[in-house]
Amino acid sequence: MLLGLFVLLAGCQPRGDDTVIRFWAMGREAEVVGELVREFERDNPGIRVRIQQIPWTSAHEKLLTAYAADALPDLCQLGNTWVPEFATLGALESLDARVAGSDVIDADDYFPGIWATNVIDGQLLGVPWYVDTRLLFYRRDILAAAGWDAPPDNWRDWARAMADIKAHVGPDRYAIMVPLNEFEQLLSFALQQDDPLLRDGGTRGNFSSPGFRRALAFYTGLFDNGWAPPMSESQISNVWDEFGRGFFSFYISGPWNIREFRNRLPADLQESWGTAPLPGPDGPGAGIAGGTSLVLFRGSGVQDASWKLVEFLSRPDIQQRFHAMIGNLPPRRSTWELPQLQADPHAQAFRDQLERVKPTPQVLEWERIAQEMRLMSERVVRGGLAQDAAVVQLDARVDDLLAKRRWVREREPAEAREVAE
Repeated sequence: MLLGLFVLLAGCQPRGDDTVIRFWAMGREAEVVGELVREFERDNPGIRVRIQQIPWTSAHEKLLTAYAADALPDLCQLGNTWVPEFATLGALESLDARVAGSDVIDADDYFPGIWATNVIDGQLLGVPWYVDTRLLFYRRDILAAAGWDAPPDNWRDWARAMADIKAHVGPDRYAIMVPLNEFEQLLSFALQQDDPLLRDGGTRGNFSSPGFRRALAFYTGLFDNGWAPPMSESQISNVWDEFGRGFFSFYISGPWNIREFRNRLPADLQESWGTAPLPGPDGPGAGIAGGTSLVLFRGSGVQDASWKLVEFLSRPDIQQRFHAMIGNLPPRRSTWELPQLQADPHAQAFRDQLERVKPTPQVLEWERIAQEMRLMSERVVRGGLAQDAAVVQLDARVDDLLAKRRWVREREPAEAREVAE
């Protein structure tokens, strides 16, 4: 037995002439990708992959520390909203030529909104690994009892449905849950507008635009009409139990909750919930293009081997298996054609939504701006701050956050400004 264990361990160790890829992955993804990586190593003798699991809570700081110490890995899973930041640092390798020469990765097969999150100033700097977006989870039985045989697909019908549900469930329950400690719901409504969130080449806020004002008015109307409780997620004991109890009937959330609702709701409620694309102002609306991408760092000495692993993890059959392991949504249309995904009715609404996802502004300050937007909306809902004053204050705060970017942009040659805009 000891001899067998020695042989097994020896087989996992890189030999002296092996190429070793240092791959940093985050959270649950790092736990499950090892099984796929072992298959990659079997198919590519002489290449070994060292996976380092990084907690999401410390990932950003660890990456910045590694950049400062010139100790970044060869390959990394990078959150889409972090791509602009590491692009600004000049840490990421351009992938345009590699994709152009690839027989595996076809840009046209990816949902356009998620692909666009990796294109910074005209350069492709990452390949989407999985997509994260938000849509409607809803109680089919309560919606039917309120007189609706299908979920709404536009704001006008959605408002009518919420009013009908509220009238049906009474004063102690609600039509929708919109946690005030989350920015994704308001951001989704804002991305459904024609007006961009930033203006002047991403150097100033555009939250006083008619489009954002319209999104904010719809969002705050959920609370003003009594359809949503003015609560944070921490103020309710358990969102899955409360959804099962009927405390609310609509819930805007992401793909991980498909598994949670299947596991946590009782058997007699499994046919009583569904998923639906996010309603928009005049029909099915846009959603957030979140998720993570695979990036190569410029200082890596094993970029060719690392690119082979990117191609392997991007194959539709491998993406389908990754989805089965963890529930993350594949970014390629062809993966969704596989029978395992087509047979999942709850996942199919996400397939529809992914055609309409849109990237957030590609500036390194975006995550701070999103938090400012959330704080502003909470002051409107809880504190009664007037919407007109709120958007003016938010624009001023965002302009402050973007001051350095504006200073740099004003000193760039005109040609560079045109590419960025």
